[in-house]
Amino acid sequence: MKIVSLTICPFVQRVAALLKAKNLSYEIEFISLQDKPQWFLDISPNGQVPVLITDGGQALFESDAIVEYLEEAYPPLQADLSPEEKATNRAWSYLATKSYLVQCGAQRSADEATLSERAAKLGTAFDRIEAKLSDTPYFAGDVIGMVDIAWLVLLHRADIIEKNTGYDFLGDRPKLKSWQTHLMQTGLAEKSVSAEFEDAFSDFYLSDQTFLGRRKENGGFQQSAPELADACC
Repeated sequence: MKIVSLTICPFVQRVAALLKAKNLSYEIEFISLQDKPQWFLDISPNGQVPVLITDGGQALFESDAIVEYLEEAYPPLQADLSPEEKATNRAWSYLATKSYLVQCGAQRSADEATLSERAAKLGTAFDRIEAKLSDTPYFAGDVIGMVDIAWLVLLHRADIIEKNTGYDFLGDRPKLKSWQTHLMQTGLAEKSVSAEFEDAFSDFYLSDQTFLGRRKENGGFQQSAPELADACC
């Protein structure tokens, strides 16, 4: 299999994390969305990444469709789920993916007021998942599932932002923070991105064009900020 990718695309990371969680081998090819090659446009009707080229040579687009294919075509992360459980997992995963570009926009905020406004919108999704989470390591217990893979992307980026700037997107949400800790400990976050990911991420989201980037240069936030669109794909 091969993923056609953009270095910091959250939707690509979701697919790569699922492949890693399933221990499936794959190749990856990076392109520039500012200079899309014709061969890519020929296989991607929406002109977006990710595209997954299967072992059979079929090009699949849209991350929701790709992860559903991977879950059906290969041994599932969670066995013997009922149709209702599968639908519930898709719904909670969709809440995460709807928030990817919200998070991208918040990270790219040029000033504090814009950051607060956009982070508050992201916080709405975080409040909903906080209310759903239990005290187990992962969403549905002791085994990583599709919901964990979808939310890993958001929690990985929030972790990078906090480590580099001190800004805490997760706020006072203890279950969410515990979930983040357990997911980061799996190593899937680092394994699902390229070696250049953090540098590329910082260049785009923590440059002097962003409020977070300027705060990083000035020593970051001394305390966790209160709970508080630029596309990255």
